[in-house]
Amino acid sequence: MMRSLAVLRQFSFGTMLLRLLLAMLSGGAVGYGRSRKARAAGLRTYMLISIGAAMAVLLTLYQYQMLTGPWAEVVAQVGMKFDAARLASQVITGIGFLGAGIIIKIAHQQVKGLTTATGLFATVIMGIAAGAGFYECVTVALVLIVLVLNVMSPLEIAFKRRLRNITLNVEFRSVEDIERITRVIEAQEAKVYDIDVERTEPKDDKYPSAIFILQLSRKNHSHSGMLSSVAELDCVHSVQELIS
Repeated sequence: MMRSLAVLRQFSFGTMLLRLLLAMLSGGAVGYGRSRKARAAGLRTYMLISIGAAMAVLLTLYQYQMLTGPWAEVVAQVGMKFDAARLASQVITGIGFLGAGIIIKIAHQQVKGLTTATGLFATVIMGIAAGAGFYECVTVALVLIVLVLNVMSPLEIAFKRRLRNITLNVEFRSVEDIERITRVIEAQEAKVYDIDVERTEPKDDKYPSAIFILQLSRKNHSHSGMLSSVAELDCVHSVQELIS
């Protein structure tokens, strides 16, 4: 057992692949829980953050291995005060500010840009690894990042549609209609967590509206069924499900 752990702690292509996969699965496990709670940062966001962080650590290990091996003569000439990771750390800090600028809050309490920002973070780490000549890490990480961004996107949307948590944006004639809409929702044994009124008066050809955050019952957990029930009310002008 101890010998197996010692082998896994060695720095090789196999252990690098294992660590990146473990990071992706760990991030996905955390993101799964966040998605169930309808948080803005979900499955893919946490996967990308975890892959990028693992790449940063692997790059540090790779640099140390090279500095004490093939690059040892250069290190002897410039001195051990040379820190190959210092510039990389500044790049990572800088991408944090760039990522923060990409994340924006749009209408209906929705946040956009989280996956883009974390994708940038992972891509910057991948670029640093490529600059250091860590070709194996770049190749594996590239495949994993593309997999998360392209393949996981439709799967995440399908997963969210199967959850009992649902967020509705409803436009109606008057604020007094909120109570009537709530009764229809509760008649289907759904639990209303929060109601956030966005507009109380008509404005720019837009009706009064509110965000309903609720959880469907186990027996009646059809998203389309809930949408249809609310849409059938004569006081409702439009209803749509919000999927972040």
